[in-house]
Amino acid sequence: MKKILITGKNSYVGTSFKKWLERYSEDYLIDSISLRDDSWREKDFSTYDVVFHVAAVVHQKEKPGMKELYFKVNRDLPIEIAKKAKEAGVSQFIFMSTMAVYGEEGKLGQEVVINRNTPVDPKTFYGISKVEAEAELNKLNDSSFRVVVLRPPMVYGPNCPGNYARLEKLAIKTPVFPLIDNKRSMLHIDKLCQSVKEYIDEVAEGLYFPQDDKYINTCLMVKELAKKNGKSIYLSKTVGVIIKLIFKRVNLINKVFGNLVYEKL
Repeated sequence: MKKILITGKNSYVGTSFKKWLERYSEDYLIDSISLRDDSWREKDFSTYDVVFHVAAVVHQKEKPGMKELYFKVNRDLPIEIAKKAKEAGVSQFIFMSTMAVYGEEGKLGQEVVINRNTPVDPKTFYGISKVEAEAELNKLNDSSFRVVVLRPPMVYGPNCPGNYARLEKLAIKTPVFPLIDNKRSMLHIDKLCQSVKEYIDEVAEGLYFPQDDKYINTCLMVKELAKKNGKSIYLSKTVGVIIKLIFKRVNLINKVFGNLVYEKL
């Protein structure tokens, strides 16, 4: 039986993975701890095979005064936890990073494809802090302490926070939505959980880009979200054309309707 410790008790990914893994209760024992105070420093890590670090400052509008918080939580904290895990004899550390390390929001009407050779170029405190954490964590990697770095695209699923939750609210409220052909890499929470289980089973190490098997069209996703909530929404080609002609340089428009995908391997 493998013992797994989730660091970041109240995170969406952490709570979802713990619940999802219950179906394999004969093979895994999974615990989670909060990092909101320093009590984690007293925790005995030596009984665990894997530490899955999911705690982060995310889904917030960044302000200059928040820089210290981002780097304390997203960079310094996982490094401290990984060092503690390594000293305790934990064999694997899995770190949730982000697609935001590439600094891309998406581009309307243009292909944006990220692959393993694409250089990182983060533009936000969130992305920069994650890149710097990755670099230090990888220095700890060796044959007895395997470090896994995940750079997922937008994660979605039931009760998911962040951009997915915003899209769902929009789908419920608006009767008309633009119809624009785009492609986005996304990752359903169940697919993420399955991927993490596989990394644990394989005692993997290195950099991974989990994503759904198919790219997702934002407009069709919004239509499905509306349907799921008992609402009807009309996808308008005319509104889509207007947006592409007038608002193609607006950052928010590119973030919602732009193309941004990981290369399919």
